[in-house]
Amino acid sequence: MKNIFKSLIILGVVLLGSCSDLLDTEPRQSLTPQVVFADIEGYESFLFSIYNRAISFNYYGQQMMIAPEIMADNLRIIANTGRYIGQEANADRAHINLWNFSTVNNFRGMYAGINDANILLASIDDVDADVGRRNRVKGEASFFRAMFYFDFARIYGYEPGQEVNGWNLSAVLRTNPTLGLSDADFRARATNLEVYQTIESDLLTAIELLPTAALATPNVYRISRGAAQALLARVYLYWGRFDQAETLATAAMTSAGITDAGAGLMDEEDYVAGFSVFPNPESVFELEIRAVDWSGVDGVNNSISSLTTNVLSSAQFILTVSDELLDSYEEGDVRRDIWTETTRTGSSEVVYRCNKWLGAKGDFLENLPIIRASELFLIRAEARYRNGNLAGSRADINALRAKRGLENVDGGLAGNALFNQILQERRVEFVLEGHRFFDLKRNGLDITKHGNFEDVPYSDYRILAPLPQPELQLNELLENNPGYN
Repeated sequence: MKNIFKSLIILGVVLLGSCSDLLDTEPRQSLTPQVVFADIEGYESFLFSIYNRAISFNYYGQQMMIAPEIMADNLRIIANTGRYIGQEANADRAHINLWNFSTVNNFRGMYAGINDANILLASIDDVDADVGRRNRVKGEASFFRAMFYFDFARIYGYEPGQEVNGWNLSAVLRTNPTLGLSDADFRARATNLEVYQTIESDLLTAIELLPTAALATPNVYRISRGAAQALLARVYLYWGRFDQAETLATAAMTSAGITDAGAGLMDEEDYVAGFSVFPNPESVFELEIRAVDWSGVDGVNNSISSLTTNVLSSAQFILTVSDELLDSYEEGDVRRDIWTETTRTGSSEVVYRCNKWLGAKGDFLENLPIIRASELFLIRAEARYRNGNLAGSRADINALRAKRGLENVDGGLAGNALFNQILQERRVEFVLEGHRFFDLKRNGLDITKHGNFEDVPYSDYRILAPLPQPELQLNELLENNPGYN
């Protein structure tokens, strides 16, 4: 009976999780690869549905931008709606769930997205089409598979070389499509090294196949060579492969047309307003969200704008900046201006709304800059620091600071002081862009907290997310992360 139950669940996943909502010309269950992939246009439509998975509110549309900030020390909750309460306290089993979240557009979480990429990659070489067009689709699918697995890896596993008590399990690796019951099987989790090697392979493939795209053009709405190089630079930074991180960050700059120190960065006077410009002037890769991608109710209930601002009266406005982050800004830092003093309806408490997410496209709608030029400078600064090139590290930091209204760092800054400066620059630069928790975790640091919340030691089991209980019950080969048994 148990095996029959498993088979029925797998069949449901395959039928509902392998087809796109953008291809609803027939009932989803009746779509076959032969129908979807009759020509290159079908492949491209299927690819665009993978883009649509990334803007889900359970992914970059909300969770991946907000949770890493509230799980660390950048945000605090000012209204208890039940959202992120557990994450703010780092409560048992309160983490980020990408394994099997379920929404209308994203059945079975990001593994459905991975399977979509697998389906596309398995047959794209057979389509009769212009080679460049075909290669672009293949490169984009390779990028997304890498991005999905990278996000899995940093949520559910330790980075290679940063394991606690030798625990090295990560995601379940699947690189072949599941089209029916004959393809479905149960697998154990791969090691973090195996997952990172798969991510690296996919991104190297993408880099070879994708075209370049200049900053601040609509071309950044699709994956480009620079975006793949930038993501690989980020992966190498997490992996501790600092030589490669520096090389790929520099390559991404070149691909994006960043040839001079500070080029590609917003000027001081444009910084805050730049987050209400589409595309963002610094975007290397930006997810475009259009009005047709959600309803007005979606915006009020789920958008980052609704949760972090009170610009519109219907906003929930449940999150504000922590006192610790607010106090950490240097005098003159334009990044402090992303916070505007205000009050909530019915309250006299002074709080701050975030000006990064103002819903400038209307009805809480805005795009999501996933990789910005400033990250390339800070990846390279950190990699150069790790490689002993302290002057080069300071130069990259100063290139950014000059665009943020700040003077150069001390010419003798070195050691832990230089490393802490890099982390601080990342903290204030990327607040509410989903980096803070992972910046601490990937460096083996305790998760610092705000207010009366206690720091979470790096050795604490809550650093890793638990696997969903239904997945553990379904797949006997899965091992949960330590501390959750």
